[in-house]
Amino acid sequence: MDMRSRIEKALDKVRPAMRADGGDARLVALDEANGKVSIQMLGACGGCPLSQLDFAYAIEGLIRREVPEVRDIVAL
Repeated sequence: MDMRSRIEKALDKVRPAMRADGGDARLVALDEANGKVSIQMLGACGGCPLSQLDFAYAIEGLIRREVPEVRDIVAL
């Protein structure tokens, strides 16, 4: 499975909880050569003050566990 698919699969694990609150996350960019991923928080998650915690603890941690070659994850 390629890197993009594994990142999407990791995001799919947290999406149900985000969607239940009216939000979502989208993989915007992937630089495989440098291991850099850009994620955009959408909907209610885009403007929620807790979205940074969700990003840091849920999304970033999960992606790093599932796709260890990712070195940098940026929230847009």
